[in-house]
Amino acid sequence: MRATLLFRVLLLVALAFFTFLMVRLTLPYTAMSSDVDFLKSKQAIYHLPWWRDSFYLHVFTSCLVLIAGFTQFNPWLLRRYRRVHRWMGWVYLVTVTLISGPAGFVMGWYANGGLPARTSFILLSVLWVTLTLYAGYYAVRKKFQLHGAFMFRSYALTLSAITLRAYTWLFAVAQVHASSKEIYITTTWLSWVPNLILAEILIRKGFVERVYSETRRLG
Repeated sequence: MRATLLFRVLLLVALAFFTFLMVRLTLPYTAMSSDVDFLKSKQAIYHLPWWRDSFYLHVFTSCLVLIAGFTQFNPWLLRRYRRVHRWMGWVYLVTVTLISGPAGFVMGWYANGGLPARTSFILLSVLWVTLTLYAGYYAVRKKFQLHGAFMFRSYALTLSAITLRAYTWLFAVAQVHASSKEIYITTTWLSWVPNLILAEILIRKGFVERVYSETRRLG
């Protein structure tokens, strides 16, 4: 029991730390300039208003989505502060389905790395919106275990923002002998497919059921 609690605490600390790093990485983009970090590789399309607006919407709201999703899987919070859980859940749902997801879809059409990378990002955005809509649907229907399962899948895709950068860093540290295009294509798929597989494994092993069981026990 203590090992499980320690694992959850460490996981929450890790998520909080990486969310903090994502916020720090986002801050330079508040300059709204085309010569900042990733945007240096998008000079050919930065002038397109639909791409530029989608980029800033996606980048600035992704941090909000990470934070909102962070609040959704704590049994103590679920029981003691249901209103916080509910409101943050709605913030997550609306932001993903109406802002971050559609903006990511637009960005996917112009992704670096050609068709393989574009396919990855477009599929990611479609699945992200779809799974989040299912999570909202089951919440409204009060089928909370199904809601939790789809929310867990959705958040696994939300974390692709973190895992993409983690894999990019690992490839750089490992000095992998491959072209930058090959590495980029690989990381685009690694950023979310393993996340979704792991989420599905945890769901099938009863993770969501245990969260709701603990919620009832805390009450």
